[in-house]
Amino acid sequence: MTTAAIAAWLKKYPPDSVAIRAFQTAKEAHQEEIRQDGRPYISHAATVAKMVSELNLDEHSIAAAFLHDVIENTSLTVPEIREKFGEDIANLVEGMTKLKKINAPENPTEVQIENLRKFFVASAGDLRVILIKLMDRLHNMRTLKSLKPPAQKRIAWETMEIYAPLAYRLGMQKLSGELDELSFPYLYPIEHHWLLKQTQEKYQERAAYVEKMKPIVEKLLRDNEIEPINIDARAKNYSSLYRKLLRYDMDFSKIHDLVALRIIVKDIDECYGALGLIHSQWPPLPGRFKDYIARPKPNGYKGLHTTVFCEENKITEFQIRTPEMHHENEMGIAASWVYHQLKERKDESLAKWRTMTSKKELRWVEQLKDWQKNFDKESSRQTTEEFLESLKTDFFKDRIFVLTPENEIIDLPAGATPIDFAYRIHTQVGNQCIGTKINDKIASLDQQLNSGDVVEIVIQPNKKPSSIWLQFVKTDKAKEKIREEIKKKESAINKNRPVFLEFKIINIKRIGFLRDLADVFAKMKIGIISLKNQDDAQGLFSATLVRSQTIPETKIRKLITKIKKITGIKEVTYRFEK
Repeated sequence: MTTAAIAAWLKKYPPDSVAIRAFQTAKEAHQEEIRQDGRPYISHAATVAKMVSELNLDEHSIAAAFLHDVIENTSLTVPEIREKFGEDIANLVEGMTKLKKINAPENPTEVQIENLRKFFVASAGDLRVILIKLMDRLHNMRTLKSLKPPAQKRIAWETMEIYAPLAYRLGMQKLSGELDELSFPYLYPIEHHWLLKQTQEKYQERAAYVEKMKPIVEKLLRDNEIEPINIDARAKNYSSLYRKLLRYDMDFSKIHDLVALRIIVKDIDECYGALGLIHSQWPPLPGRFKDYIARPKPNGYKGLHTTVFCEENKITEFQIRTPEMHHENEMGIAASWVYHQLKERKDESLAKWRTMTSKKELRWVEQLKDWQKNFDKESSRQTTEEFLESLKTDFFKDRIFVLTPENEIIDLPAGATPIDFAYRIHTQVGNQCIGTKINDKIASLDQQLNSGDVVEIVIQPNKKPSSIWLQFVKTDKAKEKIREEIKKKESAINKNRPVFLEFKIINIKRIGFLRDLADVFAKMKIGIISLKNQDDAQGLFSATLVRSQTIPETKIRKLITKIKKITGIKEVTYRFEK
């Protein structure tokens, strides 16, 4: 923001407001600082603060946005901010400064991982910290070209691996997409350039087709007494398109949502009414209808998605939603904050933010907090690389959303199996799993789950997990619990495992007996550890003790049968010895 733009925006606040005071403090603290793009540093702080205000957050959040870099970049301290602005703003600013630079995962440091961990744990207590940080990151990404290539790549990596998925998990679809898209050319320049060349004509062609479809769809709806509020086109961004192409062998003909039509209607009844009209006009593609109104995604996303054979038999995706759904889908948790403020404009903002983490759609934040505590207990056995990899796999990779028979949504990483699902429900459910049903059909335990699957686990008390499961389970939790049980089982077996077998053989004394006995063991490929022979006082019988390696019970029975066939055998017994 320019100085004039900042001044014009700040006119909305009274001169003695906390926002104005925070601006003045930040301006003075940063007065000697210049950003890499040549602008005064306060222009960045002011831009972030304005972006936070556009989320309709409280004035404390705006003040914290102005001050978000002063602890790290200037001589101001947290106690000074606390004294000047109070506990709430000081806590927000302190939360902002906890996250420092993150190296690529090949060589993360302990300090960086600790800072990352503290940030997410702190954010579970006050989500405003995350939202301010996301706005800070968005502005940094928009101005990233002014930095040197190594810094560009590091910041882009952080953004794509941490911040964009985090925004998605908070339901902020638009922000997540923009962060992802801004990161893509810095991390994948060759792929980005290739996509630009490949898609320029395709995007133009699809955009022209969608524009031609708009009046046709609008007429269809209005002729059936549905007045659309808006019909527009949504183009798939390059990073999302590239990931989808990787799943479809880089074949553009398999991508049906390059440009989708988005229809906004007044209420839920009209959403389903519009869907019915579209399906009656154009045949839908089997398996491509998604009802995110009846079953919203865990991050709160709602809407209807369908893909049809449209005019000229071209495959076209439609997204149908209400204005409220559209706003929530774009703004996510920030939209919920607005609705709370509209309902009740009392001085309870902080309490509301803290209690919102208990809502079902934000339960993953608390899960992350609990998981972090478990990591602390295991920190002596886990490396920082394992911590970051676990964080990426279990919290920041592509997700699937499957359901229990009771219709509870379970969030899992893509590629997860029924075993991962079982361990997410409860450790004992995973340990005792013997089978599964997926969508009421018996399925194998290594089958990969898809979003929308209804999964039922069959258990058997006292059942233990199989080591084979480690070959296909996806989540770190499942792997950890399976290994724990296998170690327990191996420990119990080793504790009770006999060292050798001892056979006691009574026979009539004769020359050649020991040779015949040794031949039986040799032919059955059973190693003899030791052999002792003793005659009775009269010299009629002999007792032979043979110690051998341990063998299965079935093989023992076969061995005894063969020994009893030796001439002169009277009795054969055995026991396990340690």
